[in-house]
Amino acid sequence: MSETYKKAGVDISAGDKAVQKIKKLAKSTFNKNVLSDIGLFGGFYELNLSNYKNPVLVSSVDGVGTKLKIAIEKNIHNTIGQDLVNHCVNDIAVCGAEPLFFLDYFATGKLNPDVAEKIVEGFAIACRENNCALIGGETAEMPGLYSESDYDIAGTIVGIVEKTKIIDGSKIKPKDIIIGVASNGLHTNGYSLVRKVLLKKYNLDDFIPELNNHLWKELLRVHKSYLSLIKTLKEEIEIKGLAHITGGGIVSNTMRIIPDGLKINIFWGNWTPPQIFQLIKKVGDLRISEMRKVFNMGIGLCIIISPKDERKLFDLCHLMNEHALLIGEVV
Repeated sequence: MSETYKKAGVDISAGDKAVQKIKKLAKSTFNKNVLSDIGLFGGFYELNLSNYKNPVLVSSVDGVGTKLKIAIEKNIHNTIGQDLVNHCVNDIAVCGAEPLFFLDYFATGKLNPDVAEKIVEGFAIACRENNCALIGGETAEMPGLYSESDYDIAGTIVGIVEKTKIIDGSKIKPKDIIIGVASNGLHTNGYSLVRKVLLKKYNLDDFIPELNNHLWKELLRVHKSYLSLIKTLKEEIEIKGLAHITGGGIVSNTMRIIPDGLKINIFWGNWTPPQIFQLIKKVGDLRISEMRKVFNMGIGLCIIISPKDERKLFDLCHLMNEHALLIGEVV
């Protein structure tokens, strides 16, 4: 009996079925700038540069990490895509850019078109929320590299910013202040440690009184997008620097934008980390230095401004229902 690609573990018809499911979701994110349908060899996006004098494209690529293991175990796949898009959007938004389009990569051991559809549903939700078009992607079935139910996702985002409006930290000076904006939990970082610590004691379905929530619900909270807040703030205030707090924590990520010769002083006593971080520390008997190095500790975005703009920034954050607090200074 002759061998076939399907016998080797790759089902082309399943791939075609997945593409058909995905097309409608992707099209829901399209705008007048998108010139191509899903399924061509490339995504076509027509740039409208009429509002720019010296436009600069800004791009970023990322994944979700082992948060995927929680989604796979609970068979809940429509939030992971939102995590990925929002993470990528934040990474370019802190540079002053606004997103144009997003491309995804989905790899699995055995392609399940229904799972693929749920993942792309998450991409589409977040792309619409961030005014970003999902113009293409790649689905790969790789038996032998992944187990049948396992998958990985990655995404690339491209945005645009006027060159004179790039936020790169170059104007930061001593005595500038650091404002932290609350995260809604772990976002997408530290899950290898979280799983090692918490899943030794709890099951995902356990209701945790300290969290007032089931563990899986807490761990699958969608990574927040700060795009709307950043757009509003930069129109009203001189934003000297922005840092998306991801792997590496507050200090490591904020120092990426601090000019040579300057440092930051974080006022760790100014806030109490959310319960999920306190639970991880207690159950894992972790040092506070390790916690601060790995997790966002309840702060998803750091904003560096002149002290004179502090009151106005707090007022704007309040109007947008974002919790902001003074967490440090530049020294």
